[in-house]
Amino acid sequence: MKSILVAGLVLYAFLFDIEPREGRQLFCAANDKSQASIVFNMVAKQLMYLVSKMPELKKDVKKVRELLTHTKDGSYIRPLSRETGAIDGFEPFMAVIDEYHAAKTDEMLELIESGQGNLLQSLIFIISTAGFNLNAPMYVDELPYARKILHEEYRDDEYLAIIFEQDSEEEWQDKKMWAKSNPLINESDDLREQIESFLEKRVKEGTEKSSMFKILVKNFNYWLQASEESYLDFNDWKKNETDFDINSTKVYIGLDLSRADDLTAVSFIHMDEDNQQYYVDSHSFVGTKGGLQAKIERDYIDYRQLANDGYCTITDLSSGIINTDQVLDYIDDYVQRYDLEVQAICYDPYAIHGVLAEIERREWHLYYDLIEIRQGPQTLSNPNMSFRLNVINGDIKHAYNPLLDIAIKNAVAKDTNDSVMIEKRMNREKIDPLMATIFAYAEACEYEWNADVNMPLFI
Repeated sequence: MKSILVAGLVLYAFLFDIEPREGRQLFCAANDKSQASIVFNMVAKQLMYLVSKMPELKKDVKKVRELLTHTKDGSYIRPLSRETGAIDGFEPFMAVIDEYHAAKTDEMLELIESGQGNLLQSLIFIISTAGFNLNAPMYVDELPYARKILHEEYRDDEYLAIIFEQDSEEEWQDKKMWAKSNPLINESDDLREQIESFLEKRVKEGTEKSSMFKILVKNFNYWLQASEESYLDFNDWKKNETDFDINSTKVYIGLDLSRADDLTAVSFIHMDEDNQQYYVDSHSFVGTKGGLQAKIERDYIDYRQLANDGYCTITDLSSGIINTDQVLDYIDDYVQRYDLEVQAICYDPYAIHGVLAEIERREWHLYYDLIEIRQGPQTLSNPNMSFRLNVINGDIKHAYNPLLDIAIKNAVAKDTNDSVMIEKRMNREKIDPLMATIFAYAEACEYEWNADVNMPLFI
């Protein structure tokens, strides 16, 4: 429905718009060529139908393969994807970005927006269903922005947001609520019967096959992780995002040292003794061996922007390897700035050897407990299960932290012999901030809360 509607608007702009009067460039864009061709082919079919009804229009338009041209004013429509070669004089008067949930980066959107600077009435349509990639720019950037506008938390008079989705996780079970994510149900009795019958069949099959998560994404517009093996439901994690005064708190520090050219992460678990809860924050350190831009493109993470926002530190060594001094200086500064009472520094011994000498020089061993956390089921399985349960129960709160969010989305739970270990599907999918958090939690979960806290006082 959304593609057909937008195709009609593209066709109107192609035939009748006058700003600019000549040479209007219109693009049907998507992550790959086949997807980009869907809206383009709809436009082409609508145009051919219009020509059949108005033969005099035939001399003004021409279709050659995947290019529609207006012969009178030089305007054209063509598909645009990452596979498309360079385009001369790129000034997209109108662009449709289809199924933006599939885009791994915002490269296409940036390309289009940057080319519209000299146009007075340019327009971009972003149309998409929900998806499985919670690191996609549609979910990370556009969806929160659109919701802020709809909730009147932010005003942007040039951004029209329309979202059809369920308001809660349980609504898919109530047929009366299905129209929220399937608005065509309300168009006519025939459509209602057809769509509801289709969805009832999908839900029944999905329940029997234990594949409901796919149906929830594609038919009810829920954003869910790509796999039922995900370590945490990201929606459970985001519900616990909040602010917390960390000054003068007890803290457990987790340190996940990486390979020389990868990510190193430091996580802090603060003890909220008033509520007997944990509060998590994290900071990452980025190696640049092979070039920072290459790493940004490989990992689909804009480390440069995240560094500007204070969520990570990019190495200052010309070699590109992680600068250990930057890591330890950050911990020192963090502890001193917030007057923290360090309970332990917990680390993975796999890559610690080159750092131990510097830790000894700083005499941390005189003030802090340094505890090895070995990466094996015997050490981490129980903390992994406990951490997940406490997130679900709401007993682990956390700061807004994009890199920690990414790690949560990427983490996969591997269940073996009643043990739960955390893994990732691909090497470029970063989980280092989560692992640093788990190292700290392995000790923090053993903390004995003050039994007198929140107890009633009897006189």
